[in-house]
Amino acid sequence: MCNSNKYKTKKNNMALAITDATFDEVVLKSDKPVVVDFWAAWCGPCRMVGPVIDEIHGEYEGKAVVGKVDVDANQEFAAKYGVRNIPTVLIFQNGEVVGRQVGVAPKKTYTDAIDALL
Repeated sequence: MCNSNKYKTKKNNMALAITDATFDEVVLKSDKPVVVDFWAAWCGPCRMVGPVIDEIHGEYEGKAVVGKVDVDANQEFAAKYGVRNIPTVLIFQNGEVVGRQVGVAPKKTYTDAIDALL
């Protein structure tokens, strides 16, 4: 018999889906560092960054908030923070942007930014 549980844990390791309606509560009012990946389904480079963001979500659970904003469905905060190219990953602390990475970057780029705030 195979153990199907090991496959299920991978699916639960998805970053939070952040919307315009939840952005204020999840990101701006968080007492932890927050990583927000602004992405779209049609964006090739976004599909490269997405799994990395999901991994980071699992690794930093309880220490940092890690989520994604689909810019096609949620444009308010992408516009507010000047997200013109995707993927763009913003790092927030105490409701303020303290880091910005535009385009694809190695996982270490994102984890170093979080570690600096912990």
